Amino acid sequence: MAKKRANGEGNIRKRKDGRWEGRYTAGYDLTTGKRIIKNVLGKTQAEVKEKLAVAMDDAKDLDVARSDDYTVGSWLTNWYTLYAKPTVRGIHLMLHNALDRAVKERLIQRNPTADCIAPKLEKKEMKFLPAEDMKAYLDEADRRHVLPMFYLELVSGLRKGELVALLWSDLDIENQTISVSKQATRNENGNIVITRPKTETSVRLVSIPQKAVELLQHEHLKHPDNPYMFPSTRTGEMYYPDSIVTLHKRILKSARLSYINFHAPRHTFATAALQNGVDVKTVSSMLGHYDAGFTLRTYTHATRQKQEQAAEKIGNFMDKVM
Repeated sequence: MAKKRANGEGNIRKRKDGRWEGRYTAGYDLTTGKRIIKNVLGKTQAEVKEKLAVAMDDAKDLDVARSDDYTVGSWLTNWYTLYAKPTVRGIHLMLHNALDRAVKERLIQRNPTADCIAPKLEKKEMKFLPAEDMKAYLDEADRRHVLPMFYLELVSGLRKGELVALLWSDLDIENQTISVSKQATRNENGNIVITRPKTETSVRLVSIPQKAVELLQHEHLKHPDNPYMFPSTRTGEMYYPDSIVTLHKRILKSARLSYINFHAPRHTFATAALQNGVDVKTVSSMLGHYDAGFTLRTYTHATRQKQEQAAEKIGNFMDKVM
């Protein structure tokens, strides 16, 4: 029979093969919410008790819900694509430019990096929430009592770390703005901490519609003494960024919508703004991009439509004067 331990210590039992086993909750599945159970084995109860304590302590610093998704091979592929590949291109560009200057200064005859082939970065397809799916998405968010948070996301394009770190004091009701000056992120130990955004352009005032202000005011009435704009319904503290990603997935699933990652609502905001006539520089400042050129390159699909409309208008004008 399993020997029960105090809360948080897991449980220990003797197996039929004579060995002792300790089982503990290592985390929770981000999609289903179910516990992720791990175990340790040993020859004696004392050995397992010691191993169990170590394993549970180690699990506190691990993102178990995600780590089980990878093999060594799949993680290496992911690491190379996301981290190493862009760095290799950056180093190649830096060396190429530096040695090009050396050639012009007649310090060397030719640039040796000219023979190197830098890895190409594949441009990923931009995904966003189609206009015809927005009502179903927001209706489901409303049913789950998180409409203000997800409505704000769609009309502001905030990053998930910026969204969860918002305080009620960041809202200026009269001027209808949100002050973005901090973000929730993981430090080198894997713990969630509040930090200032990495770039100064990410510190910004974002104007929001009156409807968003009204929703936020109504939300605040539910927890008037809580400093967070969107406190967790479970803990009353700040939502973890991964928690709202999980909520986003559940909203999509319940609304029977195609899967898009949580960055897609940010893309949705930018695309809708550009297609409805908001200029690139304004959209860039609202997103916290370092320059409008980056925004323009990122959202070519949206600006392409505006160019087509402009071409049609110019064509109509020319038809009248000819």
